[in-house]
Amino acid sequence: MSQNQPRQHPLQPAIRRGPAVVRDNPVPPQWPSFTGVSQFVGTSPSGRVTVFFDPTLGASGQQNAQDLVNDADRIFDANNAFFATQGGPVNVIIFALHGATDGTGGADHLGCDFQTGADIEVCASFGNPARVSALFEAELSECCMGGNLCGFSTGEALSRWCAAIVSNNALSDFATAPLWAQDGMPDFVNHTDQDDRNAVSTGCGMAFLSFLISQGHSLAQIAQTMVGLGDLGTLAQLYAQLTSDAPGNAFPKFTAAINALPGGVNTDDPFGAFSRSVQLAHQPGWTAALAGKVFSSIVADITAGKTAHQIVAEVHAILGAAPAKPLQRAAAAACYVGSRALLPPNKAV
Repeated sequence: MSQNQPRQHPLQPAIRRGPAVVRDNPVPPQWPSFTGVSQFVGTSPSGRVTVFFDPTLGASGQQNAQDLVNDADRIFDANNAFFATQGGPVNVIIFALHGATDGTGGADHLGCDFQTGADIEVCASFGNPARVSALFEAELSECCMGGNLCGFSTGEALSRWCAAIVSNNALSDFATAPLWAQDGMPDFVNHTDQDDRNAVSTGCGMAFLSFLISQGHSLAQIAQTMVGLGDLGTLAQLYAQLTSDAPGNAFPKFTAAINALPGGVNTDDPFGAFSRSVQLAHQPGWTAALAGKVFSSIVADITAGKTAHQIVAEVHAILGAAPAKPLQRAAAAACYVGSRALLPPNKAV
């Protein structure tokens, strides 16, 4: 994708914070598509998220922007926890994306990291701040993919699940899994669609992640493993790494479970994994006992002369996360040609 072409996706907790970035009345950046007046509303308390809005939206649009300022750090912390990373500062503009003010205009950004994708456009959703938060997280999560997955069906499904968890599923009307089921359940588990605009392949990903989470795998484990697998990774390989089962068993077991559902596929979460994932995402991760155990492990490993990678692996094992592994980062983090902003499946740009 050229640097002037906006990224769009039809949809579409706590890590130690760095020092706050002070940005009083900042100059707005060049947005992916918005060309109107950008009015500064505020920066989140941590300084990581600076929010603007289109003043032609009036008081309702300004309220959307202020609500996002207030909620941004919560979203940022949850997102960092999903990907075990520290995100960089971002800018957000809220306006009537594609003419909508109910959130159905979606969201977009350019590159898929915090260097090239930090200027995020989000559709206004008058009176429904949770939808604005969800749209923001959908794009923020893609900045944590380091150039991997972003623009593919796998990354699109992952970003939508992240958005659902942080917003109490505020974008349920963006559901794509029912369309996949209606299309005969084609196999996008063994084959990754290099397109994030195909509702059928995205729907397969949404239902498959529901399946994995219902089996006890957290969204954080899934996210970090998917980024590690990179662009060439498949959902079957994700299944194999999480379960230690053969990748060839992924699609047959998944479709057998789908066929056994009494009500079929009517949502993006046919296995009812959403409530479990929310519980896992909001469990207190640093109790005194757990912190002491981690600290003791680090001290013992340092004394034993273990490498940094071995120490990190030990900590991950204690926390119950997926084993640490080097992430296969793409050299270029530009979005893929044909990538578009998060939109409901029945809405075309």
